[in-house]
Amino acid sequence: MPRDGRFERDAVRSLDTLSGVAGVALFGGSFDPVHVAHLIVAEAAADALGCGVRFLPAREQPLKRGARAAHQATPEQRADMLDLATQGNARFGVERVELGLPTPSYTVRTLRALRDRAAGNRYTLLLGADAARDLAEWWEVEGLPELADIVVFARPGASVVRHPLITRVIPVPMIDLSATQVRARVKAGRSIRYLVPDPVREYIAAHGLYLGA
Repeated sequence: MPRDGRFERDAVRSLDTLSGVAGVALFGGSFDPVHVAHLIVAEAAADALGCGVRFLPAREQPLKRGARAAHQATPEQRADMLDLATQGNARFGVERVELGLPTPSYTVRTLRALRDRAAGNRYTLLLGADAARDLAEWWEVEGLPELADIVVFARPGASVVRHPLITRVIPVPMIDLSATQVRARVKAGRSIRYLVPDPVREYIAAHGLYLGA
């Protein structure tokens, strides 16, 4: 890190040779709702790292609080949609530990809960390039190294911060899709077929989700 406190940035390719991956990879996020880009990124990460991926729905993300960023589906609904989206892929799973922890959902607290539940396990934490830029603001970030390795995923050509906690950067396909776009289409009465797995699309319709988003 330079003396002015700012993170340096490097292209994805320049960091892709770094190593240090262990255990199961945890892919955290709001997943409100989970969509195909999430699944494609997770599949690319599973291939690159040679391990399974557990989706980790946040109960409440600490850096995205307030009415503007409030989740529109409940934590349980978002976890249920992840269950539907990942069924049939033996490398995928859903980890609901944060749903039972106090809010906000601090990553260090989550990793400690996982360690207490299964001592000896070592995890890899998957972060998008945008989330990696916020590492300096994370609660008790200094406690991460003893709990997990951090791997950042980014689209080809993207700029990624260089930080001593990041052990590897892997490229993933470029897909212009977000949960915000999915919610907006539902609100507008437009189709989300092929943007989310069919079971997720059916769940959204059956529960009337995002109609007032």
